[in-house]
Order: sequence, then C-alpha cells, then structure tokens
Amino acid sequence: MAPQEMVDLGSADARETAKAVRTGIISAQEACEAAIARIKHFNGPVNAVVVRDFDRALAAARQIDASRQPDDPRPLLGVPMTVKESNDVAGLPTTWGMEAFKDLPIEADAVVVQRLKAAGAIILGKTNAPVALADWQTENPVYGRTLNPYDPSRSPGGSSGGSAVALATGMVPLEIGSDIGGSIRVPSHMCGVFGHKPTYGIVPLRGHGFPGTDGVDVPMAVVGPMARNAGDLVTAMEVIAGPEDGIGYRLDLPPARHGALKDFRVLVLDALPGVAADVETRTAVSDLADSLSEAGATVSDDVSILPRLDTMHSSYVKMLNTVITRGTPGAEPMDAHAWMELLDEQMRVTRAWRAVFDEHDVVIAPVFSTPAFPYQTDPNWANRSLMVDGVPQPYGAQLAWAGLATFPGLPSTCVPVARSSESLPIGLQLIGAPYGDWTTLALAQLMESAGLTR
Repeated sequence: MAPQEMVDLGSADARETAKAVRTGIISAQEACEAAIARIKHFNGPVNAVVVRDFDRALAAARQIDASRQPDDPRPLLGVPMTVKESNDVAGLPTTWGMEAFKDLPIEADAVVVQRLKAAGAIILGKTNAPVALADWQTENPVYGRTLNPYDPSRSPGGSSGGSAVALATGMVPLEIGSDIGGSIRVPSHMCGVFGHKPTYGIVPLRGHGFPGTDGVDVPMAVVGPMARNAGDLVTAMEVIAGPEDGIGYRLDLPPARHGALKDFRVLVLDALPGVAADVETRTAVSDLADSLSEAGATVSDDVSILPRLDTMHSSYVKMLNTVITRGTPGAEPMDAHAWMELLDEQMRVTRAWRAVFDEHDVVIAPVFSTPAFPYQTDPNWANRSLMVDGVPQPYGAQLAWAGLATFPGLPSTCVPVARSSESLPIGLQLIGAPYGDWTTLALAQLMESAGLTR
C-alpha cells in the first residue's frame, strides 16, 4: 500500500515518521522515497537542498528495513533528513560556500552525523549556507542563492538558511544547523520554524570546522537541531548531545524547571541599547507576554537585573571578530593576554546571567529586529542597512540579538509566534540558564500545546 494511504509523510514530523517505520505502517524506503520526491518537487524554486545523496540514502533505508526489529529503540528510525552543508558527511563536499574547497576530500562523518545515523536517521544530502557561514543571507558562488519560501525577494536568514527552507517547504522534518551569530535562530525566525542553539560545549563540534582544519572547538560556536515543532528538537538533542567517547565525564543536564505554563517566571525584553525592534516584532513580544500572563505565568519587563548589555555586546563582537578572522590574510591577531582578559569578561558575564536565572526561568527576546528582509547585494556589511519602522539601522547591529545567548554560552530556542502584516513569520527566542536546555525546550513545547505558536 502506498505510504500516503497510511501516513501523510509530507506533514509528519520526525517522531511520527519514526513511529510509522517502527510499527511497520511504512518502510524506511517508502519514507525515503517520499522525501526524495518532495525535494525534487519543491526544491527548484527555492534552492535549499544543494547536495544530493539519494542513492546512498536509499541503500541506508533498505538496510534499516532489513535490520529493523519489533520495538526498535532507535529514536529516528527511518527518518529522512538533511544537514547544513558545513557538517561533514563522508564522500560529500564541505565547502562552506567557497569554490576553493569544492574538491576537498571528506573521509569521515561529523560526530553529530554519526549519532544521527546511529539513531536511525537517513541523510539525503546537504542544505545551502552563505560564504564562510558569515551572513544572515544564504548565497554563495558554489551553490547560488536560497530564497525565502514566503517571499522570494527576501532572505531566508543565515547562515542555516537552506536548513530552514527545507523544513518550511516540507521537504524534510528535521535538520541540523549551526550558530555563532544567530545562524540557527535567524533563519528559524525568518522561515517560521523551530530551532535550538544549545548551551555551548554540550554538542560535539568535530566535523563542523572550517574546511581543511581539525583542531580545538571554535569558541562560542554550536551545532544544533532545527525542526517544524519543539518535540522534534527535544528528540534530536537527546541524540546529538553529550561528550565524545573516551571523555571522562557524561552530560547530565538538569530537568526542565516546570511542566506547566503557570509555573514559569518569564522576563521579556524587546529592545537593546542602540538596537530597536520594529513595531510588529515588539507587538509579538507583548502579545506573547500577555498570553503567558493569562496562562498564569509570572511575567516581568524589569530588565534592570540584566548585565550591562552594551558592554557585553562590545566584548562579544571582539571575540567574534577574533574567531572568524583567524587565518584571514591581513587580520591582526589579538594579544594572548588580551584574549585571556576577554575570557575573564565572558566568565563574569556568564555569572551575571546565572544570577538573572535565580529570579527568572526564561528570558524572551526578539531574534532579529524585523521579519525577513529583501536580499542585499553589497558584500560589505558597512554599506548595508536594515529598515526598522522606516528608519535605517546598521546591518551589523543585529548581532546584538544573537549575542544575548551566544557570548555567555546560553541555550536559546527559537519559536515562531506571529505573522507580520505582509504574512512573514516572526519568531522569538527563549533564553535559559547555562545548561538549561530542557527548560527552554519545555516552554516551547508548552507554548505549542497552548496554541501560542504558529
């Protein structure tokens, strides 16, 4: 019997797909073939899935069907998915959007990809990203431009823009992105999907490094899941989080602080020093705050408890620029002692955030000042501006929203909560205490159950 007569694979999430395969309602091969058909049908206009590995995916699906046992414990059994191009998959290119790396041999899967496959996932290919993962647009000379499915003239966000579009168009139910400057959260916001930036260090980064490098983890950078609902984010995090084998400790994240909306203590933030959000984004924050309050949550907008956000942002930009310009011709390296002082400041800021989460469970803030914006062609950020309620704002100022969680290494879950007057998605980020990933994800699930997401 055809899979669509059993389960609608176009709308099924990752857990529903795995359950259907586990119980024999469909085969892994049927799930894989259906996803391949969706990619062939939907990808052309948006250019999200830029590396295809369909033959090996079908072979992996057949192997799963041959090995599947009743009550197979693999949580992603037979789930077809894609990963951001920057994640290594043996035999596929990892270019980071740069032609110089088109023929670089990739001989091993990233740790995260290894874990996904061990959990039963089937990797169909890779999704697009901007050059060096360094933009909130998704365009590069290797694979071209990815378009926002809500408005093709607009960016889908970046750098995990292809990932978000593959989800938003229904091509796949699950994706893996990465984030150092909002690269999971911004495309999730602009394409109306869910994304989770984990606490720094809890998901291995090996296999997600600049092409040709293999060294220490990049400071502040994380790899994390993207999906069409919060529950799939949880399942994916259960699969990919935890130290690599041979490390002398195990990950033991604290459980979610609460199991009901009424028990959450929420702090809302809708503006940053020198960085305003537009009226529709601020309205989304206000409306969510009202809905949470009506559900019984304790909601505050007294942001005086927060650390100095302008000072924190300055330190974040210094660290980010040092990280992303490493090895760039002409870049001026930071003095080692200055770097250590920056690390000291990062620790002080993280401690200050810990104090915030003694009084609040989650901080809710915008991901970006506006919904998806029209593509900009000037490669120089200094020449770009973003219109916020008709007022031009420096493009790079948007880093401040990302830095709220990135510099102190906090978990942040992006949740779609509204639509703009032009029917563009608006997402907000739920920021938690260090290692409070299950708390932000629990709130996202509760909001979804209460009808507060869209």
